[in-house]
Amino acid sequence: MSDPQQVRIFDTTLRDGEQSPGISLNVGEKLEIAEALARLGVDIIEAGFPIASPGDFEAVRTIARQVEGPVICGLARANPGDIDRCWEAVQDAERPRIHTFCSTSDIHIEHQLRSDRESVKGLTRASVAQARALCEDVEFSPMDATRADVEFTAEVLQIALDEGATTINVPDTVGYAMPMEYAAFLTRLYELVPDLRGVTLSTHCHDDLGLAVANSFAGVQAGARQVECAINGIGERAGNASLEEIVMLLHVRAQSTDGLHTKIETTEIARASRLVSRLTGYAIQPNKAIVGRNAFAHESGIHQDGVLKDRSTFEIMDARTVGLEISALVLGKHSGRAALKAALEELGYKVDGATLNAAFKRFKEIADLKKTVSAMDLEALVTDELRVAQAGWTLESFDVEASSRRPPHATVTLADPDGQPATGEFTGDGPIDAIFKAINAATGIDARLREFRVDAVTPYADALGEANVVVELGDPAAAIRTGTPGVLSGERATGSGQAVATDIIEAAATAYVRALSSAVSQAAALAEAPAEELTGTP
Repeated sequence: MSDPQQVRIFDTTLRDGEQSPGISLNVGEKLEIAEALARLGVDIIEAGFPIASPGDFEAVRTIARQVEGPVICGLARANPGDIDRCWEAVQDAERPRIHTFCSTSDIHIEHQLRSDRESVKGLTRASVAQARALCEDVEFSPMDATRADVEFTAEVLQIALDEGATTINVPDTVGYAMPMEYAAFLTRLYELVPDLRGVTLSTHCHDDLGLAVANSFAGVQAGARQVECAINGIGERAGNASLEEIVMLLHVRAQSTDGLHTKIETTEIARASRLVSRLTGYAIQPNKAIVGRNAFAHESGIHQDGVLKDRSTFEIMDARTVGLEISALVLGKHSGRAALKAALEELGYKVDGATLNAAFKRFKEIADLKKTVSAMDLEALVTDELRVAQAGWTLESFDVEASSRRPPHATVTLADPDGQPATGEFTGDGPIDAIFKAINAATGIDARLREFRVDAVTPYADALGEANVVVELGDPAAAIRTGTPGVLSGERATGSGQAVATDIIEAAATAYVRALSSAVSQAAALAEAPAEELTGTP
């Protein structure tokens, strides 16, 4: 690195983040997030785990071919087939990277790998050498390093460096470490492996004890110059280090860290955060640092008084720095296609042709129901349009009869993946329950509701309702193979769906249909996945 104080941001939203339960993004959605990450200015995008499924492979390859700027990275186990598949996916990138890994903790070696330390050394040597023969940029991770013997981990890292690894990542895979321990671990590795000074040392910390950002910062203070993190901190279990938190920590406290900094365009943070939240269905908690809706709100009278006099009394950063003060532009029912296109471009969305026409049609439908359409509404509508093209079932129409004197009854008409109509009806405990069960009846798939949430896009009375749904299927992979729909025993597939509408019942129904389609797609991916069990990831 030419600038010794620059901290590279390695974003794993599309790999580790997408492994979160209930998240199932299609290729178009992953591409949209990758483009947002490029606008944000991340240095490396870990686009996926190509061997995991044909869909994941296609998404990584598409991002590699279409997204310019960041390094495009794919993950691969220390396995020849994984590494070949990963290279096939990323090779067309402007700057490709292969990231391979192997556990060094005895608990993983014994119970997960069912192997021994000598085999781990051999796997590391072979996998890094194979990756380096294909790609000039190779990253290696000793998984579960913070629970491993530091001397043995150092031996493995030296092997990786001897075979040509250019980045060494030290994962706190299960979020076990404390900041002082993590910093000491990296410091000891520098002592045992002097060659680490010649490559980039990276952190990858999980949030099981709520210390992912603190551990990552401790690692940076110990000499690491790459941080692996995710938008909104999403990821396995309790998640990863939050990109927005580590970036703004370094931005706000630069003078206290001898000028450590990133190249992130901070004004893009809030928009990237909202996009990831909408596409994954993972809500941003109100008190979330940096991007939560309360992050710059003041309820206490004393705080309000201080802020009115001078914002610096109770705010350590400007909301505009992270892009939270979104454009105040508004459109009305008489606004034309050109005005809509200009408004979307101001928000960072470049749409034309059929996409613009579809967005304009949605805009007119909403404008007939709302006096004005705000920038937040437009952003929600454009994000929603990304989901319209997703293959699967679509909602054509619905009728709901609700009364306090008799159980609500719903009738729905759907179009199946081939465009053929399907009708279902059901009586439920409430109008939402009735319509969800009617959708199950129409599809013949007994999906189970796991999560359901409705939020307002804006704080106004005529706000768009944004529905988020997560459903679970018993063993739809088996159902697909046998042609028998329904819940069967075995591995469970989940799917998330989101939708916006002025009618929250319509939003809920559309989100449920999309979640069900996503779950079935995931089931198909499970059916096509390699027969071998995929091991854990860093």
